[in-house]
Amino acid sequence: MDLAEIFSLNGKYDLDFSDVKGQEQARRALEVAVAGGHNVLMVGPPGSGKTMLARRLPSIMPELEVEEAVEVTRIYSIAGLLPSGISLLTRRPFRKPHHTISEVGLVGGGRFPRPGEISLSHCGVLFLDELTEFRQSALEALRQPLEDGEVSVSRSLITVTFPARFILIGAMNPCPCGFRGDRSIPCQCPENLYRQYRHKVSGPILDRIDIHIPVPRLTREELLRSPGGEGSEIIRERVKRARDIQRKRVVDQRIKENSGMTQNQLRTYCKISPSGQEILAQAIDKLRISARGLDRILKVARTIADLEDAKAIELPHLAEAIQYRSWDRERP
Repeated sequence: MDLAEIFSLNGKYDLDFSDVKGQEQARRALEVAVAGGHNVLMVGPPGSGKTMLARRLPSIMPELEVEEAVEVTRIYSIAGLLPSGISLLTRRPFRKPHHTISEVGLVGGGRFPRPGEISLSHCGVLFLDELTEFRQSALEALRQPLEDGEVSVSRSLITVTFPARFILIGAMNPCPCGFRGDRSIPCQCPENLYRQYRHKVSGPILDRIDIHIPVPRLTREELLRSPGGEGSEIIRERVKRARDIQRKRVVDQRIKENSGMTQNQLRTYCKISPSGQEILAQAIDKLRISARGLDRILKVARTIADLEDAKAIELPHLAEAIQYRSWDRERP
């Protein structure tokens, strides 16, 4: 059996986006996220479908390349997690650690350094459900790996560097009771308690998450409707085309997706028209966007343009990218 057959037989996913009811905005945002390698924060009440959406993300990602599959297999072998009888992992990882996980468990470490969850998510998805329940130290330890795509674990006699390029999907309630902004259930949270809850996710972490999207509870009509949205295969084809555009644009350079663009690349490939400059200025004033947050908007806008095979970033691309910073509007 050759490699193509191995990937064809073992690289398929049981979960599909056609199973999802409603949530058109979240589906679109996740497509953009995968197309450009962007991190996502989903904010919505319990039962709105955040976990269901996250679990289906690998199914719209392009197949692992051979080099990526070898890297993932090596990581799982070092961690002692390679399934018996399996010589090559061909599915993109999906990791969902519990919020009680330690910093070492998340980023790696130990007396004999072993990869943590962020490396076990390499080339795949790291899903942090109940994001506000994770230890602050563990979340802050994500900052550098999210920027560098790798993590170094140092001990007295050795320093080991593990790869850690993954899409981070965070999920949280909008407030402690879970119903702030709900269409039918009023929020019971005092304002001071809400502010404390929001501050559990720091500004620097939010700035490293490119896309913030609300995931509201489904209406009665949506719940009763049969699933019928696009399947993962159709979405994955659009994602592949967008990623191909990105690779051709930055040929012979290290990055593979728009999320990894450098400042020089941003200036080269994300030029904005005067009307675009105006809408960005308004967004900076209204949303209190940081310099890093502005870069994220430009990268996401570039990805949206790539999904439409547009050479230039147009006003609608920028407007959609700004819309994906909705959590900034609520920042205390």
